[in-house]
Amino acid sequence: MSLLTAKELQSLSEGFSKVKIAVIGDLMLDRYVFGEVNRMSPEAPVPILDFSSEETRLGGAANVANNIKSLGANVLLYGIVGNHAGNNDLFVSKCTESGLLEEDISGVVEDTNRTTTVKVRYISTSHHLRVDYENKQPISTEIEDELFSRLQKHISSLQGIILEDYNKGVLTPSLIKRVIDLAKAHNVPTFVDPKFDNFLEYKGVTLFKPNLKEMQDALGMKLRTDREINAAGFKLLDMLGAENVLLTLSEKGMRLFERGIGGTGSQPATPFEIPTMARQVADVSGAGDTVIATLAVATASGASIREAAVIANRAAGLVVEELGIVPIKKEQLFEAMMNDE
Repeated sequence: MSLLTAKELQSLSEGFSKVKIAVIGDLMLDRYVFGEVNRMSPEAPVPILDFSSEETRLGGAANVANNIKSLGANVLLYGIVGNHAGNNDLFVSKCTESGLLEEDISGVVEDTNRTTTVKVRYISTSHHLRVDYENKQPISTEIEDELFSRLQKHISSLQGIILEDYNKGVLTPSLIKRVIDLAKAHNVPTFVDPKFDNFLEYKGVTLFKPNLKEMQDALGMKLRTDREINAAGFKLLDMLGAENVLLTLSEKGMRLFERGIGGTGSQPATPFEIPTMARQVADVSGAGDTVIATLAVATASGASIREAAVIANRAAGLVVEELGIVPIKKEQLFEAMMNDE
């Protein structure tokens, strides 16, 4: 599915390098430990993983920033790391590997009262265990003020802000409102990847991107039919006063609900539907990060919201074909879209 000609895609691709997007939210490290399970422990009825390899990747808001960088755009990263020197060194090392240190990560604040969020996945062909190291309590007023101050210094150079919320405490209701108000005052579009705790705090944003489970939980209703989903999507659009809501539906693709496109009476309007593009799904981890990053970069580069949503959907379809959290590459994305065209 494409709304753009090959010439328009080429022009849009060239525009990616001219935009700068800020990402503010929960920074993480994703660690993968691979091995094989061939026996059970004699100490307890648990499998033993015979280690073969391991790797660590940027996760959360850091993975969104990594996607933006991989798309050829410029990125500013805002968030916190904790008091674990080893994890902090590893975070900086991964930022170096990804090229993020070529950008500006001066928005990353160290909070000595917390630990850096690390998700460790132990993986074999038949077993998967995850262990999370994290603090979820809201950041202090002092840390919030420092993050906001650092963002405020760069607001005039931005073409978009992504709020990446994993409910790990960085995006407090107060910080969310301050960031959105700042963006509005400078006509900077805002893009939100939400979680449950602050779901309805994101008032007046440019685009809000929940998945179906998140929307069901927040609205307190089961959404089984297309009619129910569509009515709920437009309801959420009104509740937030957002310009757009992009609902991700896993293997069913996405639905875009746009301001000004509503139904009448008991007939909800039909949203703009985008079918999934994945050929074979290997791992959906990080797909949402790819979607929000691509949306922001494409919109800032001149694409309409519909065009940006189609491009983001194509990007997600590519990354879910690979194992683990990997960023989308601009060349890979536009080659696939050119072939589609």
